[in-house]
Amino acid sequence: MKLAVFSTKPYDKRYIEAARDAAAAKATESPANRPASADIEVVYHEFALEEDTVALAKGADAICAFVNDSLSAPVVEALARQGVKAILLRCAGFNHVDLVAAEKAGIMVANVPSYSPEAVAEFAVALIQTLNRNTHRAYNRAREGNFALDGLLGRTLHGKTVGLIGTGKIGIATARIMKGFGCRILAYDPYPSPALEGIGEYKSLDEVLPESDIVSLHCPLMDSTRQIINETAIAKMKPGAMLINTSRGGLVDTRAVIRALKTQHLSGVALDVYEGEGALFYDDHSGEIIHDDVLMRLMTFHNVIVTGHQAFFTQEALREIADCTLRNIDEFVVTGTCKNSLTKDLKLVRRDSLPVRGV
Repeated sequence: MKLAVFSTKPYDKRYIEAARDAAAAKATESPANRPASADIEVVYHEFALEEDTVALAKGADAICAFVNDSLSAPVVEALARQGVKAILLRCAGFNHVDLVAAEKAGIMVANVPSYSPEAVAEFAVALIQTLNRNTHRAYNRAREGNFALDGLLGRTLHGKTVGLIGTGKIGIATARIMKGFGCRILAYDPYPSPALEGIGEYKSLDEVLPESDIVSLHCPLMDSTRQIINETAIAKMKPGAMLINTSRGGLVDTRAVIRALKTQHLSGVALDVYEGEGALFYDDHSGEIIHDDVLMRLMTFHNVIVTGHQAFFTQEALREIADCTLRNIDEFVVTGTCKNSLTKDLKLVRRDSLPVRGV
């Protein structure tokens, strides 16, 4: 079996190769249960998958893609014509995949549904702490010999209300951490999780927004959640609230956020994701002129933190992503599908994807 991996970074190759080595070792110990991943041929491409690069998948039985790869209908159809039978996502989200096209083409799509949710939750809390206490500004000041405290005033988190939009594994992990800070936890999710019991309480979105000092997003991107934080939602938020997004950039109307920052309705914004990140994130553009005027305007605010979609980026998460991807391959080779398949029951996937439903 041949696997073509797109949007490959050095760390992707390192962890995938480590997972292959582990599979090979397992095969040596138990030849009768030799996993398919022990013999798989892997071709790594630094390029993102899109219509202009889909030809690189020629000869592959499966492809492996990341969050900013394009898996639109034309790309999926081109993959099918080249004989690709499986699309393996190195992520949980699948908003960038045309599942209908994949189903029609007979291509299985599988994701990595959970990889160290604590990693993303911890990063969200790190953004909250940094933004709240201005440690990013203090760091830069101290490096220049400026130890003045004016302009660095923060707020004690203890006793504040944190509103979580989406209570999947990441949202619940975030809730637990913020509860430990002594915060009151409110949450909105059409599918309440029993795991929130004793930590926080569910309310409607219209109730969560005006009561929360901090609003943190932990839901997938789909039609029902696209720009869930827009002009109307921001107007409902408590004056002086902070907004944190470690999920998907399309959940936020960036222009509406800029207007709220200018009027000081929002006291700060921390984004690890951005709606136009596909052309920028995961690459070094420090020697170039960035032409995204919206992003550049956003980054002029001293009370805005933008990071490059790194919340997931821990050793544990990369190891689980690689291991789960190979497990998906092994199951697919044996059964033609796998437990993480998103196309085994397309109607169910699409119905469950309509509400917010946390990740």
